[in-house]
Amino acid sequence: MKLYNTLSKKVEEFIPYKENEVNMYTCGPTVYHYAHIGNLRTYISEDVLEKSLKYLGYKVNRVMNITDVGHLVGDGDSGEDKMAVASKREHKTSLEIADFYTEAFKNDCSKLNVRWPDTVSKATDNISEYIKVISKLLEDGYAYISDGNVYFDTTKYDKYYELSGRNMDDLMIAVREDIKEDTAKKNPFDFGLWFTNSKFNNQELQWDSPWGRGYPGWHIECSCISMRNNGEHLDIHCGAEDAIFPHHTNEIAQSEAYLGHKWCNYWVHMGFLNDKNGKMSKSKGEFLTVSLLEEKGYDPLAYRYLCLNSYYHNALTFTYDILDGASNEYKKLKNKTLSLTDEGVLDNEAFDNYNKRFKDALSDDLNTSMALTILYEVLKDNNLNDKTKKVLVENFDQVLSLDLLKKVTKEIDEDLEKYVSDAIIRRNEAKKNKDFTLADNIRDELKAKGVLIKDTREGTVVEYL
Repeated sequence: MKLYNTLSKKVEEFIPYKENEVNMYTCGPTVYHYAHIGNLRTYISEDVLEKSLKYLGYKVNRVMNITDVGHLVGDGDSGEDKMAVASKREHKTSLEIADFYTEAFKNDCSKLNVRWPDTVSKATDNISEYIKVISKLLEDGYAYISDGNVYFDTTKYDKYYELSGRNMDDLMIAVREDIKEDTAKKNPFDFGLWFTNSKFNNQELQWDSPWGRGYPGWHIECSCISMRNNGEHLDIHCGAEDAIFPHHTNEIAQSEAYLGHKWCNYWVHMGFLNDKNGKMSKSKGEFLTVSLLEEKGYDPLAYRYLCLNSYYHNALTFTYDILDGASNEYKKLKNKTLSLTDEGVLDNEAFDNYNKRFKDALSDDLNTSMALTILYEVLKDNNLNDKTKKVLVENFDQVLSLDLLKKVTKEIDEDLEKYVSDAIIRRNEAKKNKDFTLADNIRDELKAKGVLIKDTREGTVVEYL
């Protein structure tokens, strides 16, 4: 397995701490609003990585957090907690907001066939862990108390800029708008570990701590949740590329200062989903959610198919025209796979050959585009019987997760049923008159409406897709 490692800025051979075992951490959502499809592209890519590792024979322990406190609006510890903002917006408690949007996120993942991680932990369930780690950072001189808050001193960690490739000059006040001056900090790049009433008097969620009643900073949450559930050595840490700085940079600093050794070997970051105006976000243009795509008539798995056709680390451009193309291709692909029968005997040699090529594509830094190409080659291979094709599709779909062999049962409206019945009569008449072009056109018309017909000895069999 080879992966692009943000830490080294190159594709590397993946070697876990323990043979064939992978501890994997993925940054979870801040549950203050619905996830947009740009957010969800990251989770699709992480899902593919987890399933690819398993397909290649690794045992994977994947952990994800749910941020329900502590994520401030500004990178520089500025503004309100995002949960507090949502609470005011919707006139609900922060925990009510968190529960609602966690469930909405989980539903979106289900629709996209993104597997729910082995361990999902809320930030609010780990307060004692934060206090333990922050206490040691203070004791060891990596953190300090100022104006009632606890900050990490970034000057005490020599490799602070290694992940991002930035330097101190890049981050000077007034050079970047997202770095705001906090006079309580020794250095402008230091970050909050624990905030007390001295900073945010109206914070709803607060806990007692040695430094006063308050709440944790965003960055400490992921470090502690990972160390608690993945152990002291993490193999892979994933997230969107906009988390490289400051979030993941800060995670490394505080984790390695606490542990006294290297924490994570591989940092795998997912590219943005862009619209014509640039990076997609909740604050720009139409708020694109999975539910909105469904309202517009798209199968959520058509969006997953679109993501699989691109390299996870690169930016992906989204337009409805592009999604239309992906949707049509996905429907054609699924129609083809659903038409496979169980006829024939499994060709083990052919299976092994195609399966190896599929694994090689996954091992090549998650080359899902090549993996799909191999799938199409299987379907087009006239030397393969349906049984062998079907078994290969079934295996490949453990990673692709496109429901390629899943038949959807749905209520059929009477008008459609009558249309199908009339179309079959017209098609039979055309075949009787040896007008096979018309017969084929009628069959294609039906397929475009999500209706698959098969000619058998017993007559025409209808399948609604």
